[in-house]
Amino acid sequence: MAPVEHPVQLEVDGELFEISPRPDQSGAYDYRWLSGSDSGYGFSAASSDRTAATLTDHEQSIRDFLSQVAPKTGHIE
Repeated sequence: MAPVEHPVQLEVDGELFEISPRPDQSGAYDYRWLSGSDSGYGFSAASSDRTAATLTDHEQSIRDFLSQVAPKTGHIE
């Protein structure tokens, strides 16, 4: 799959995220959880070798994030 080069929305396991690449940092992305209880909540990730992530990579990053979220608070505790 092709790398994400502009902001995109991606649904993973029923949750919607906006993925925005950082224009000044190759291989770095900000993820905003659009369907979460706090629409501004999310996370950032970057590859150690600055390679662009594919949609498959983004899906895995989102699943890793969601696995850490506490169901009661909707945040990582």
